[in-house]
Formats: sequence, C-alpha cells, structure tokens
Amino acid sequence: MNSNRLFATFFPKENIDDMIQEISSRYNILYNKIFILSIKDSDEKVCTYNTDNQNMGLVIENTIMVHRKKVSNTLYSLNALNELVKRLNNGILDEKFIVNWEDYKNTLLLTKNGELKKLETSLYKIINIL
Repeated sequence: MNSNRLFATFFPKENIDDMIQEISSRYNILYNKIFILSIKDSDEKVCTYNTDNQNMGLVIENTIMVHRKKVSNTLYSLNALNELVKRLNNGILDEKFIVNWEDYKNTLLLTKNGELKKLETSLYKIINIL
C-alpha cells in the first residue's frame, strides 16, 4: 500500500521560513525535500512536499492534497482533473479520457467554487530537510 501523500501548502511569500519550519516540524518529510513554487501574477508561494500517513489529523491551514504528472510537472487536485476532463470532452466525465499534459506544463490545476483554475508555476527554491 502506498502511504505517500503529496501536499501543497499556500502561504504569503514573506512567511517562507516560518512555513518551512512548521511543515518540517509537523510531518515526516519523505525524500527530505520541500519544493517552493512561485505562482505567476501572485505574491503567494506554494510548498509541495511528500509525507506519509502519519499526523493526517494535523493538516496545515491552506493545504490540499495534489497529484503530479512528472512528464509535464503538472500538479492537480482530483476535482480539478475531473473538471478539466469535462471541459476538454464536451462536458462528459470519462475516466479513460487522455489529457495532453504538455498543454499544462508547469501548472497547478485547482477548483474554486466549482470552477477550474490554472495557475502557472515556476520553481523558486528547493529546501533540503536534514
């Protein structure tokens, strides 16, 4: 059973050090890395990190579980993937529909109030946790 979870935590850019401290003290960070992403046209940053199933009741505020397509470096929530498929497939949700992930390279796909949001991201910094 895969107990690995990928989380994305949103926070104001001026709180990077505090957020890294909170994440690393609250979770067992797998692979000892936290990735900080910048969001185009926003002062907000996003930390992404892998953790195990321990302490799941202690999820940090403004954190969601996401999935990643490595080939295009796309992060997405399951709700966003469902909305994307419906948008690309004439309103029909089909779990066999093939998404061209290159169209969503370096993006974070989310939903807000049922609407698909596409946030362009870039790597800001990688933090190695000791």
